[in-house]
Amino acid sequence: GMVEKREPGGEGGGGGAGVRCGGGGEVWRLDEMIGSAALRGIFEKAQRIAQYPDTTVLLLGESGTGKGMLANAIHRLSSRSDKPFVDINCSAIPGTLMESEIFGYEKGAFTDAKISKPGLLEVADGGTVFLDEIGDMEMPLQGKLLKVIEDKQFRRLGGSRIIKVDVRIISATCRNLTG
Repeated sequence: GMVEKREPGGEGGGGGAGVRCGGGGEVWRLDEMIGSAALRGIFEKAQRIAQYPDTTVLLLGESGTGKGMLANAIHRLSSRSDKPFVDINCSAIPGTLMESEIFGYEKGAFTDAKISKPGLLEVADGGTVFLDEIGDMEMPLQGKLLKVIEDKQFRRLGGSRIIKVDVRIISATCRNLTG
């Protein structure tokens, strides 16, 4: 079954990556850390979602329920796991700064833009962008991100050059986005 405790080097069903815990020499498999059937079901869904590395994902759940951990698991289980995982907390960055953080900017795009700076979308190229609390992001910026999801390209602020990116977007919120 899914739950199994085995001694190092001992016989035990299944395989899988083991994690050594404590000084007792016991090896615990990742799927054993997920005790309840509901959590096992979520982990199995994450494994399935990971098999489709271009699928955009929205995680809904109360604050503190592990949405970030789940997003990271989806990334690590996918073919994108050797590329960056960029975590952006949409409620922690003010709206005016958020756009330049995500898209980057060219020198001279605004008063303090002394040099060009790549945005987090460029940094994450090939990997995953996790947008935590997407419901706190301003609507016009959500619209620009939708365009990136659709076209897989964008321009830096103040720029004219089109930048192509290959990223999976995973968003999370505790808000009801429909109303």
